[in-house]
Amino acid sequence: QVQLVESGGGSVQAGGSLRLSCAPSGSTYSTNWMAWLRQAPGNEREGVAAINRDGGTFYADSVQGRFAISQDNAKNTLLLQMSSLKPEDTGSYYCAAARRGQYFGLPSRTLRPDKYDYWGQGTQVTVSS
Repeated sequence: QVQLVESGGGSVQAGGSLRLSCAPSGSTYSTNWMAWLRQAPGNEREGVAAINRDGGTFYADSVQGRFAISQDNAKNTLLLQMSSLKPEDTGSYYCAAARRGQYFGLPSRTLRPDKYDYWGQGTQVTVSS
């Protein structure tokens, strides 16, 4: 089992920025797709951004133009740069990785939680008005 650890969460005011990081813990992994997903209290988990090994990305409409996902293959880490944060961005943010043979079919499906097999425990992001 691949283990992932998120960091970089915190509390900021609307309009601020945060950078989240994700790294393996105690193991290595080799997957085609990784993603950031989030969950607010009482809501379903939703995909935020996804990236493949070749650098292709897909973003949720709600974060398009404000968030940027990137991957450092040498360090085997995943990053999420968040700018122009809004209160509705508040939630627990999770790093996830799909098994190498996972099939998505459509770009939008890279944001589906059920497509991912390995998960971090989450890092809290709170954006105040």
